[in-house]
Amino acid sequence: MSARNRRPHFKTATRLIVVMAGVLYVAPPTANSMSSGIVRLPKQVMRDLLAPLPSKPEPLLVATLQRIREGRLGEALKIVDRLLEIEPNYRLAHLIKGDLLLARSKPLSTMGDANGASGEVVSDLRHEALVRLSRYQAPPPANAVPSALLQLAPDQPYAVVVDTTRSRLFVYRNENGVPRYVSDYYITIGKKGFEKAKEGDQRTPIGVYHVTSKLERAKLDKLYGRQAELYGIGAWPLNYPNEWDKRQKRGGSGIWLHGTPYDTYSRAPLASNGCVVLTNQDMGEVGRWLRIGGTPVVISNGVQWVNQSEWQAQRAALAQQLEGWRKDWESLDTSRYLTHYSTRFSADGSDLEYWARQKQQINESKTWARVQLLNISMLRYPGATPMALITFDQNYQSNNLVNQTRKRQFWAFEEGRWKIVYEGTG
Repeated sequence: MSARNRRPHFKTATRLIVVMAGVLYVAPPTANSMSSGIVRLPKQVMRDLLAPLPSKPEPLLVATLQRIREGRLGEALKIVDRLLEIEPNYRLAHLIKGDLLLARSKPLSTMGDANGASGEVVSDLRHEALVRLSRYQAPPPANAVPSALLQLAPDQPYAVVVDTTRSRLFVYRNENGVPRYVSDYYITIGKKGFEKAKEGDQRTPIGVYHVTSKLERAKLDKLYGRQAELYGIGAWPLNYPNEWDKRQKRGGSGIWLHGTPYDTYSRAPLASNGCVVLTNQDMGEVGRWLRIGGTPVVISNGVQWVNQSEWQAQRAALAQQLEGWRKDWESLDTSRYLTHYSTRFSADGSDLEYWARQKQQINESKTWARVQLLNISMLRYPGATPMALITFDQNYQSNNLVNQTRKRQFWAFEEGRWKIVYEGTG
């Protein structure tokens, strides 16, 4: 091909790169990228993407976009074709392929010119491309863990952390109480974002929850008929609203983890009525790690990552407060015991004053007490106010009572120390 024949194609390719750059480049350009006009991914990510083509849709999508940015449109088209072989219902991939084909004949004025789709649809797909690509431009930091996972109990083999601001779900494995990264996935959340407050507000709640049941597709079909298609391969309901949500008078229900309709590979980042939605392939993988009543699901408006030493320090500080509460309960010194409770404390309709009178009466009937805490889980509660949810199996023995129960406590950081603001069983 002569230089004259190549030149128009070069202009078209450049135009496409500029258009997609304006849509998809979310990381600030570095000095090197400014000189070349290309925003590059981290070196390790690039090595992974330039290796033999991956078999999963998201890495293929990112590899396609990277080739487009580098002007390698022929390679980009081959990769997106491979992507569509794997997921023929992937709307974003069809949009990108349409742009690549149209770029052969004319410059593009905006992403999605080839499809004639509505502005809202293209905007949703553009948003999905942004958040998927941003995960590769800023991957989870190595050797760091979410600060929310302070301690996982032996009966919590896995934990899930959802970052609503980045449309991402992270899975961690419990290794002797220490969370270890397993994988992460693109998600969809509520149409109106996060911080659910009432029924029908189309927001995803922020808090710490657990899976209450598993609804496989056959069961969904029986319960919901044709509407079950919305949930794809299945659904895992969460215990929203939990005790803290109820205290904050947050309403609504039916917050689930679930899949997508079979005719849709993935949905836009903001497209559900409040649930956390994954592709069917990803939901199938995550579902293997979900244990009813035993998998904490932390839904946050941004994950705070900490290194191992900082994580150990935060964990030790809260564990020390819990141990102090246990010892002071054993001492039968009601005054010392009550120092661990906030003035905002409530439990099953009881305020601190009522709780104090009750505990004083109980302690006066005791000559000795032993309290053992087993299977301790400590999870930082997301939100502006520092809080934590601690759960454990409690073995209580005294001269006139033997009792075993599962206990849940919400702790808040007040006046330089952790204090209990809610306590309940179950």
